[in-house]
Amino acid sequence: MSLRNVAIIAHVDHGKTTLVDQLFRQSGTFRDNQRVEERAMDSNDLEKERGITILAKCTSVEWQGTHINIVDTPGHADFGAEVERILSMVDGVILLVDAAEGPMPQTKFVTGKALALGLKPIVVVNKIDRPDGRPSEVLDEVFELFLSLEANDEQLDFPTLYASGRGGFAGLTQDVREGDLNPLFETIVKHVPAPEADPDGPFKMLATLLDRDNFVGRVLTGRIASGKLTLNMPIKAIDDEGNIVEEGRATKIMAFRGLERVPVDQAGAGDIVAIAGLTKATVSNSIVEPAVTEPLHAAKIDPPTLAMTFTVNDSPMAGREGSKVTSRMIRDRLEREAEGNVSIKITESAEKDAFEVAGRGELQLGVLIETMRREGFELTISRPRVLFKDGPNGREEPYEQVVIDVDEEHSGTVVEKMAQRKAELTDMRPSGGGKTRITFSGPSRGLIGYHGEFLSDTRGTGLMNRMFERYGPYKGKIEGRQNGVLISNGSGETVTYALGPLEARGVLMVGPQEPVYEGMIIGENAKPEDLDVNPMKSKQLTNFRASGGKDDAIRLTPPKRLTLEQAIAYIQDDELVEVTPKSIRLRKRHLDPHERKKASRSAATG
Repeated sequence: MSLRNVAIIAHVDHGKTTLVDQLFRQSGTFRDNQRVEERAMDSNDLEKERGITILAKCTSVEWQGTHINIVDTPGHADFGAEVERILSMVDGVILLVDAAEGPMPQTKFVTGKALALGLKPIVVVNKIDRPDGRPSEVLDEVFELFLSLEANDEQLDFPTLYASGRGGFAGLTQDVREGDLNPLFETIVKHVPAPEADPDGPFKMLATLLDRDNFVGRVLTGRIASGKLTLNMPIKAIDDEGNIVEEGRATKIMAFRGLERVPVDQAGAGDIVAIAGLTKATVSNSIVEPAVTEPLHAAKIDPPTLAMTFTVNDSPMAGREGSKVTSRMIRDRLEREAEGNVSIKITESAEKDAFEVAGRGELQLGVLIETMRREGFELTISRPRVLFKDGPNGREEPYEQVVIDVDEEHSGTVVEKMAQRKAELTDMRPSGGGKTRITFSGPSRGLIGYHGEFLSDTRGTGLMNRMFERYGPYKGKIEGRQNGVLISNGSGETVTYALGPLEARGVLMVGPQEPVYEGMIIGENAKPEDLDVNPMKSKQLTNFRASGGKDDAIRLTPPKRLTLEQAIAYIQDDELVEVTPKSIRLRKRHLDPHERKKASRSAATG
């Protein structure tokens, strides 16, 4: 059987996973009466809830005697490391571009990686049935993108298809509105080369994905570069320097058949398989037969640009809602995450029971925290901070390219806000439909926490996409949050009578009958300074009637509830987010008001 390995890359929300669904249906992977969820490849709960792909996944379809391994990749820049790794497993890429939006920052990032590896692209202009589609201009933009990424002549001579993932059709002309995906299957078989692998050499495979199975333990996925693997064959894992990590046997070999991993007795060169049997081997190790000493080299991964401190929850409410609260449990879980996720770096912090977790962005670290809280962990999280490095001209910080699509009426506000955050305007052009596309280059530090404010400024209609660009000169001080916070001055339960007058002070983040403790943030002050308040004060009851008859019932505005990402972006350096399986609370780093004053005095003098 002939074999093809191909990855699908695209910007977030351009329709990769929906297209893969249709490839399954039309290749006969699903039975006619089989109940299949929409976006079948988005398998974990967070992917389904958010409608985004977080983890790269392998799958396969059979089409007219050809076995096509397909890798579905994340479209968000924060999960870019997933894409960088799996490109070494494939021989071609399908670049999916929205017929209206055109190439976006993430498209540029991933396509650059693919072209640098010499992979030949197939361009699919998706959502061709959109009423605001502009396929000809989008195709020109893709060509310009390839030129700017220094694609070679062979890569520039790419085949183009026009498709609708949701409609389940593809064609070679822009006016296609019906049919099936056979033209796409034909193009893959014709234009993606068969894997260059040595079937007669010794067995070698580079591990690119790691996950765990409750029954067989650690599972490593990769493409066999040479040789043949048979069941129970002796194997060993070696690192980049050729040192032996561990030795063992291939107790289980699994090939991808549709959404399932199917056990097989053997696999040959060029195929993508998952192996069980090793307990220490991890991503970027080479899995080889015992006689081999030379490792396969993994592609370099871009470094993390953002770090947070994960600490044991030490608030007065610690241990009430979570089952995993000790530093040992947190350390084990973070180390397990770092094994399979190469873009995350874990280091022990100088503080007691604290760990530095460095990653690509707020969303990536937010997804990790959300996953941990669902597993029963309690944590406190610090404000994200960027990772500086020393350059030839002093301290350097990470810069991001930010592409913003907004209605024209809001463009002035966005440009003004981005200028306050030290971002420079690099391009501004109309993008049709009364919208303007504005491109900025600015320090990542200034963009932390801006997304919520951006949505308010654009009445929820703006789209913002960010991508790591480079390390550049340090831009100096950037103003953070303008408002102070309301801090509880005691512990207990909030009372409606006390919250009523506090509403005049600012925006409350708690409702009545909620437990609070001293030092917990219960709202945002309308003024720049922090304010200690008492949300538990109850009405003095006497045996005299109140003059004026019955009291008016106090009506409270519903409190402002922050999501995990909003909370992380909202806090300042002297504040923390307390995360438990049931609650997200904001608090001051020092709960005691005297300690806070002492800390702010020493920060001012130091």
